[in-house]
Amino acid sequence: MPSWNELIEDLEKQLNDKDKDAYLKNTLNHYLSEVSRLREGRNVIFYASAFLNKPHLTPFQLQITNEEINGLMSVMYGMDWSKGLTLILHTPGGITNAAETIVAYLHSKFEYIEVVIPTFAMSAGTMISLAANKIIMGRQSQLGPIDAQLPIGGRFVSARAIVDQFERAKSELNENIQLAHLWAPILNSLGPALLQEAQNALEYGQKMVKKWLASRMFHDKENKGELASKVAEYFSVDESHKSHGRRIDRDEARSQNIDIDDLEDSQELQEAVLTSYHMMTIIFEKSPASKVLVNNNKRMWVKNAREQTMPIQMPIPKGIAKLIPKPMPKPSP
Repeated sequence: MPSWNELIEDLEKQLNDKDKDAYLKNTLNHYLSEVSRLREGRNVIFYASAFLNKPHLTPFQLQITNEEINGLMSVMYGMDWSKGLTLILHTPGGITNAAETIVAYLHSKFEYIEVVIPTFAMSAGTMISLAANKIIMGRQSQLGPIDAQLPIGGRFVSARAIVDQFERAKSELNENIQLAHLWAPILNSLGPALLQEAQNALEYGQKMVKKWLASRMFHDKENKGELASKVAEYFSVDESHKSHGRRIDRDEARSQNIDIDDLEDSQELQEAVLTSYHMMTIIFEKSPASKVLVNNNKRMWVKNAREQTMPIQMPIPKGIAKLIPKPMPKPSP
């Protein structure tokens, strides 16, 4: 398996930007094709975000949004649905409603879906992973809590933390009403409807994940409803998490009856997946791309960060390229 540095060295050997573009695209496609071969010829889609490479970008540019359905429609065009799907996922998470839309679309097309996590599939990424029939993780891979995040005061706050804060306030005020003057400004700043919104968001996420687990990963279990309910609750509200970004590794996930295979069980698969991941990080480093969807047949959808200017331009699907206006010619002096 070539290292990240070796891939960079090979890239720099290319003579010009056109050669570099071709190297990036062809090398990534080669390893995604290897993943397909090693996974019984399944369709392969790699969905990745540049959240590790470009943390200065806005959440909308890096997180899962409803816009991704356009990318999925593009890269899934012409696929043989009967072959199933291997979805390689690298994301910090995103909008819960968008995850629901993505999962509904994937479930409508594929009877079998497995998710491979090279490193991170957090929050809404974990929700999508739990909607699969199987998950494949390495030692370095991680899932995360799925408690919803609500936008408050220009930042995102855990819905679980909001509910816990209201419960703490209620408990302390029941014991000592004189604390009301301390809690009043805090509770007033949160607004009267926020508690209900937070509770609704938590219940909404749990309900979806429970349904997906029961219909996919646990579909052949006699107690699938009970298992699905416990897993959804654990990933959403378990008190041990404390942080929305907490690492949940494969051993902890297995302890909740999640069906997980070790990426290291197949050296060939591990090399193909991790080299694909390395190639994607190089694409993020060397191009304006902030999110990418690409399949094993060279179909690619790219979301670029507008304010960035990089020397290498990612390939644009022909159908989209036709819609981009040509630059106006410079006036003669």
